[in-house]
Amino acid sequence: MNVARVIGRETVVGLFNGLVFALIMGAIAFFWFGSGQLGLVIGAAMIINLFVAALSGILIPLGLEALGLDPAIASGVFVTMMTDCVGFFAFLGLAALWLR
Repeated sequence: MNVARVIGRETVVGLFNGLVFALIMGAIAFFWFGSGQLGLVIGAAMIINLFVAALSGILIPLGLEALGLDPAIASGVFVTMMTDCVGFFAFLGLAALWLR
């Protein structure tokens, strides 16, 4: 297994998913709330969150396996924690910076 290739592929998939969902959710936020800035903030937060989800979804199991732990049992909790924390802080952090 070529680890660098797998990590690179997951990163590209995460960015692609982030861009697709950013366009969808940004457009929904724009039409729903009538604010282009809010749509951009939600879109940027989606890109960040899905990128981190893809990256942590591959790095955490690989790291646990390297430590001799079972990645199937432990990685779900850590990946969920990463995506929840990053999603929360990405949205609120971008909103605080962008919408001053």
